[in-house]
Amino acid sequence: MLGQANQTRVCGQSFPCSCARAATGSIRTTVLSLNSREVFVIGSARAFAPVALILSMVLSSTAQAPTSASLPAKSSDEESALVAFAAIHPIDVHVHVFKTGAAFQKMLGRLNLRLLNILVIDDTLAYRKQLQPQIDDALTLVRSSHGHIALCTTFDPYKFDSASFSSDAIKQINRDFAQGAVAVKIWKNIGMEIKDSSGQYVMADDPNFEPIYKDIASHGKTLMTHQAEPDVAWGPADVSDPSWTYYRENPQWYVANRPGFPSKQRILEARDHVLANHPKLRMVGVHLGSMERDLDNIASHLDKYPNFAIDTAARMEYLMLTPPEKVRAFLMKYQDRVLYGTDLDLPPDANFPEALQEWQSTYARDWRFLATAETLSVEGKQIQGLNLPQPVLQKIFRSNAIRWLPGL
Repeated sequence: MLGQANQTRVCGQSFPCSCARAATGSIRTTVLSLNSREVFVIGSARAFAPVALILSMVLSSTAQAPTSASLPAKSSDEESALVAFAAIHPIDVHVHVFKTGAAFQKMLGRLNLRLLNILVIDDTLAYRKQLQPQIDDALTLVRSSHGHIALCTTFDPYKFDSASFSSDAIKQINRDFAQGAVAVKIWKNIGMEIKDSSGQYVMADDPNFEPIYKDIASHGKTLMTHQAEPDVAWGPADVSDPSWTYYRENPQWYVANRPGFPSKQRILEARDHVLANHPKLRMVGVHLGSMERDLDNIASHLDKYPNFAIDTAARMEYLMLTPPEKVRAFLMKYQDRVLYGTDLDLPPDANFPEALQEWQSTYARDWRFLATAETLSVEGKQIQGLNLPQPVLQKIFRSNAIRWLPGL
C-alpha cells in the first residue's frame, strides 16, 4: 500500500497515475482466457460478416459471450505485451490488495506474477485505520496465493507518543517477520501528518525510530520508505502534472501555503539521514524516491548511498514524460538499483472485472514503454518506448526485487 489509497486507477493507495489504455479494435481473432474458459473474440465482425458467420458456426459450441463476471477482452497489442511480460516472471514490488478471488488468482498465474503486498496505517480510510486486522487479512492472502504474494508489514506511527512505542513496534514487526514478512513500510504520514507532543511534525530520523531501523537491519529485512509527495503537492496547482488528479480528490495532502508545514526538502533530508546513519539497512525509496522530476538528483542519491534503491510505483508517467534518451541512459547506468512497482490496489469494494482490466492494462503499458520501441499515447502526448535490452528488463522486472528484498 505504498501509496494513497482511495484513488481509482493504477495508483491504488498513495499515489496517482492516470494510465493510458492500449488501443482496441483489432481485426484478428484472439484467444482470451475468461472466467476459467478459453473463448474466441472476433474484432470488427460487422466489417467481416461472412468470415464471422463461418467462424461462429464452427465455434458456436464452445464460444461464449463474456458475462458480467468476465474480464473485458484485450486488444492484440495488449495481449502480446502481457505474453512478453509474463515470460520474464515479473515481480511487482508495490501493490495494496484487500481482497482476492478466482479471477485474480488466475491472472497472477497466467502472468507468472509475484506481488509484494504493502500495509499502511491511514487514519483517513476505515479499512486502513487498524493494523492487526490488516496483518491478519494479509497473511491469509499470502497463504492462499500459491506463492504469488509476499508481505511488507508496517507499524502504527500514530502511537508515537507512547512510552513503549519503539519496543511495541519491534515486537510486532518481529512477529510478522516470523510469519514471512520480507520488509517494513513507513508512509508519508511520517513527515506530513503526525506531530509529537510539542506540536512538531515527526520526521523519519526521529530518535524514537532508531531502534526499529536497527531491528529491521539485524533481521536482514528491507525498509520501504514513502516520504514526501510529488512536487505539485507543494504548489502551484498544475493540471498537467500526472499526480494532480490525486490532490484534487484528496485535498488533505495538498499542502501549498500551509503555515508551518515542512518543506519537501526537509522531509527528504530526514530520510537521507536514516540512510547515512544506517549503512547496513537496505532502503527502497518508493515512487522514484519522491524525486520524480529530477533523475539527476536520484542519480546523486544512488551514487552517495549504496544501500538505497528506488521503485517506479505510480511514477511511471513521470518517466514517460521525460526525454526518452535521458530516461534510457539513467536506467542503463542504474539498472541494478531500480525495482518495478505499480501501486495498483484492490480495495475491499473493488469490482473485479474493472480492477483486473486496469491491472492488466497497466502491466501491458509499462512493458511496452520499457521493453519496446513502440509509440504510446500518454497524457495526450506521443511517447517513444525505451527498447531496453533483455538483461536490463530482467533486472528491473524481477532480479532486482529478489536482491533488494531477500525472501521475496
